[in-house]
Amino acid sequence: MSARILIVEDEEPLTLLLRYNLEAEGYEVETVGRGDEAETLLKERAPDLMVLDWMLPGISGIELCRRLRARPETKALPIIMLTARGEESERIRGLATGADDYIVKPFSVPELIARVRALLRRASPERVADVLAFGDIALDREKKRVSRGEREIELGPTEYRLLEFLMERPGRVFSREQLLDGVWGSEVYIDERTVDVHVGRLRKALNRGRDPDPIRTVRGAGYALDDKFGKTA
Repeated sequence: MSARILIVEDEEPLTLLLRYNLEAEGYEVETVGRGDEAETLLKERAPDLMVLDWMLPGISGIELCRRLRARPETKALPIIMLTARGEESERIRGLATGADDYIVKPFSVPELIARVRALLRRASPERVADVLAFGDIALDREKKRVSRGEREIELGPTEYRLLEFLMERPGRVFSREQLLDGVWGSEVYIDERTVDVHVGRLRKALNRGRDPDPIRTVRGAGYALDDKFGKTA
């Protein structure tokens, strides 16, 4: 599953330029033009990285960054600050508020993409790893292959994306709504019961005989890869 990037920028031409180039790199991109709208959105679902403009209507980027760093859910969210302010004192202020990186306008788009890639690699190495491993399950992104021990597992496209999404965050419990957004996309309407169907198919493909089930069902909450799976007592 590709990393999700939120662009918070009120200059529409720049927003379109960034969105086009980041999507061309394979990232999932969402955009918003106001600081207060971004804050509301981030309370619902945090991205993997945020590109944040300093000057925004509603709430300034610097204030939004400060608020995000004060919340446990977004304390570690990677943030790249965009600004027309190039003075050293302003750069120091932006970084002191909690931004991880700082780019002065006008800037090179390839440079921004390189910084996005580097920051994601540091913050979430599993996002760029070619092979994900969990217990005796391995998912090779480059070859699009899944195996469990010595057995190769055949998965449909949806079950593959579902497993990849869960393997990026082992142990974390996801609601059906979060899985729908993460695997199918927020713009696609699918009944939440569809998640149960695909989880069942994924389980059937992964488990044979007495193989322990790596997927944990949390009643009233959702699903997770069991953090005890593959560990010996």
